[in-house]
Amino acid sequence: MKSALITGVTGQDGAYLARFLLNKGYKVYGLIARRSSETFWRLDYLNILEEVELIEGDLTDFSSLISAIYKSRPDEIYNLGAQSFVGTSWDQPLLTSNVSGIGVTNLLEAIKLTNNQTKFYQASTSEMFGLVQNAVQNESTPFYPRSPYAVAKLYAHWMSINYRESYDMFTACGILFNHESPLRGKEFVTRKITDAVAKIKMGFQKELRLGNIDAKRDWGFAGDYVEAMWLMLQQENADEYVISSGKSTSVRELCDIAFEYVGLDYRDYIVIDPTYFRPAEVQVLLGDSSKAKEKLGWYPKTDLNDLIKIMVDADLKRVNTKETMLKS
Repeated sequence: MKSALITGVTGQDGAYLARFLLNKGYKVYGLIARRSSETFWRLDYLNILEEVELIEGDLTDFSSLISAIYKSRPDEIYNLGAQSFVGTSWDQPLLTSNVSGIGVTNLLEAIKLTNNQTKFYQASTSEMFGLVQNAVQNESTPFYPRSPYAVAKLYAHWMSINYRESYDMFTACGILFNHESPLRGKEFVTRKITDAVAKIKMGFQKELRLGNIDAKRDWGFAGDYVEAMWLMLQQENADEYVISSGKSTSVRELCDIAFEYVGLDYRDYIVIDPTYFRPAEVQVLLGDSSKAKEKLGWYPKTDLNDLIKIMVDADLKRVNTKETMLKS
């Protein structure tokens, strides 16, 4: 039986990946940091909380990483742990740098010192492209990060490649474009929208305050994208892969899809709030995942319209459940 260690296992991607690997017959370990915001609701939502063996540790604590690797003896390590909200990275640049940047070096060094044959996946991000240099971004597109989060991720991306080239380690990097699901945190714009749609429809909220609704992103379903992570570690050689849907959609269009699904007009509820504008905006991202399709055989399966409807349905159910509990 193969074993895998997932950092960030309680996050959206970590939970979906854990379920995917369990279905593949893996023994799954999850690294959890003891922070006040840590919850297990996503693992519980997918009904896998009891199947994942949790190990306390932190990307900023080297000794705990060594300990976690000795406990789990993983064939594969998936590094999904990060301070992952772009907006927060301007308020907490040092935390973001330490966790999302230096933390990756800690983990790579821990692998090198314990078993450098362990396969490693680094969660890179399309935010590294930032001020885009090409209309469509692929593995050859120059990077121009526009946030502390993206800068930290770029450091981690190149450090992963450097350990591969310096120590003959298997380190694959997935440059994933935006991927969403009902497990997304409410601080992310997609879930913020679907949660608001549900609450407005049920009469618990009157408006939705957003920033730049003309920003465009390449959105897909997180459940599809974790398969690409696994496929990268099944290859003979480690490499970098862009994972994307190949379609760019604005926040405005997302609002239209979500509100229309419940019979409402988004223009009646959206309020543009300057406090949500970013200091340095990334206006548009559009990925080309031809390499992943050719070498990994990976394709996105879930259409964005269907994804938004799935998320709205999940939030309608959540809001309705809360209302029922309040009345009981």
